Amino acid sequence: MIGRRKQVALVLTAVLAAGAACRNQHEESGAPGPAAPPAAPAPAAAGPFTLVASGSILPHASVVERAAYDAGGDGHDFRPMLSGVQPVVSRADLALCHLATGYGPAGDPVGGPPLTAPPRLAEDLAATGYDGCSTASAHALDDGADGVRRTLDALDRAGLRHAGTARSEAEARSVMIHRAGGARVAHLSYAASTGQAPPAGRPWAVSLIDADRIIADARAARRGGADVVVVSLDWGTEGQDEPDPFQLTLAGRLTASATDGRPDIDLILGTCAHVPQAYEKVNGTWVVYGLGDQIAVPPHDGRGAPDPRGNESTLGRFTFAPPDRPGGPWRVVKAEFVPQLYDLDAGRVLDLGRAIAQGAELEGARDRIRDVVLSRGAAQDGLVMAE
Repeated sequence: MIGRRKQVALVLTAVLAAGAACRNQHEESGAPGPAAPPAAPAPAAAGPFTLVASGSILPHASVVERAAYDAGGDGHDFRPMLSGVQPVVSRADLALCHLATGYGPAGDPVGGPPLTAPPRLAEDLAATGYDGCSTASAHALDDGADGVRRTLDALDRAGLRHAGTARSEAEARSVMIHRAGGARVAHLSYAASTGQAPPAGRPWAVSLIDADRIIADARAARRGGADVVVVSLDWGTEGQDEPDPFQLTLAGRLTASATDGRPDIDLILGTCAHVPQAYEKVNGTWVVYGLGDQIAVPPHDGRGAPDPRGNESTLGRFTFAPPDRPGGPWRVVKAEFVPQLYDLDAGRVLDLGRAIAQGAELEGARDRIRDVVLSRGAAQDGLVMAE
């Protein structure tokens, strides 16, 4: 594992096409292509880096209550809940989460409805080792423009970078670029739909999925100096292990897009199905259809019982190496997944490999996750379950 270095994040302004962005409400926005951004400062000597990505963080009421209990009645503390995955997250050169809800007003009830989280969550995500979060999701507008503002303000105060929602049109037309191992890594985020319409006069408040726009944004980020372009997509059919036709079609189109023989997008990270889905190499680019929910209360199955898959997720871990020739692409030289389980009774996220090694009888959950993740042939392309 490459030693972790806290990253410098650069914001390129006037990059992205401002415009409108689960599954059943998808619309094509037809947004025009963006203008070229100013060039980012050149990084130091290029070296390999590891990127870790987690699934949705959805703090339902019982999750928030657990964080209050862990704080001893004085606010909320999510650090114990995340302590089991902190070693993996903190050792990555770049760690990205998916914040699937906004933050509520201080002192107001949180946990839903609307689904909101206490602002302390941002501090504790940063303390766990996350560098940034995707924020475009089905719940991004649950508390309207005020919710977007509170969320991004809290992330800013915690030092967490973000992509996918915006407080202003100028912010919507910017892209966050992280530094990792000498590479400039652009992070873009889009949602297939939201439960609420964009606030009046703010169609840019959340980035919505449109293939043309995503490709244009990725190309603009590349022109602005990004060495690696990572795209987070909140998509898919809830509760379905297999990627749906929309996911498969969009993944094929995005990974086929290239400029001068170089892929426009280097990695796709999916959320929204609330259960783990397959990893797959499509047109030479890794696609994670669904990471699952890192923290959430699972939905009920058809018999009225909690669906155990809703507590299962993965951390994706990808090691990128510098180009082997000037102007060439950065390459994923190692692809791994870390099976996880949110233990409802203990209120803890478990790294299943470590938990099983310590005597927990959770082989069934680990094996179920492994079988789904590898169901589209990813093992043949080198994906491995992390030790």
